[in-house]
Amino acid sequence: MRLLKYKQAFLFKMKNKKRNLLLVAGIALFIGSLAGLVVISEEEETVILEYSDSVLLATHSSFDFGTINMKDGKVEHSFEVKNNGEEPVIITKAYTSCACTDAYIYDAGGKEYGKFVMPGHLGTSSANVVINPGDTAAVKAVFNPAAHGPAGVGLAQRVVYLETNSTQSPRMELSFEAVVTR
Repeated sequence: MRLLKYKQAFLFKMKNKKRNLLLVAGIALFIGSLAGLVVISEEEETVILEYSDSVLLATHSSFDFGTINMKDGKVEHSFEVKNNGEEPVIITKAYTSCACTDAYIYDAGGKEYGKFVMPGHLGTSSANVVINPGDTAAVKAVFNPAAHGPAGVGLAQRVVYLETNSTQSPRMELSFEAVVTR
C-alpha cells in the first residue's frame, strides 16, 4: 500500500514536471515568434534599394579655411548633405584625397561613421550610411596642416568623396582649401 502511494506521488510529480516543461517551452516559443515579428516589421519599415532615384544635395560643396598655421593644429569643417528625394540614398563609400585629411559622417540620428581616409591608409572607405528621404547628414572633414611637415606650406586643396547608390549622382565631392603657413 505504501509503495502504491509513493508510485502515485512520483507519477503526479512527473506529470507536473512535464506540464511545467511544456508551459515553459510554449512561452519560449511565443516570445521567440514575437521577436521574429519585430525583426520582420523592422525590415519592412525601411526598404533599401540597390539603386536610388534620389540625390544627396549639399548646402555648400566647398569651403575656404583661409590662412592657417601648422603649429595651431588640426582644423575641421562640416558639410551638410540632404536627401530631397523620395527614396533612401546609401553612402556606400567615403574617402579623402590626401592622408592629411580624415572624414566622418553623422546620420540624422547623430550616429558617427568613419574615420574615412585616403585609400591605402589606416581607416576605411566602406560606409553604408542610409540617408532617408528628407533627412540631413553631416560630413565632417578634419585637416591636419602639419601632416606634410615643414615643406607642406602654401595652398592646400583637398576633397572628401562620397559614393552613393544614386543613379542620378553616384559620386559627390566636398572640397576645401587652406593656405598653410609655418
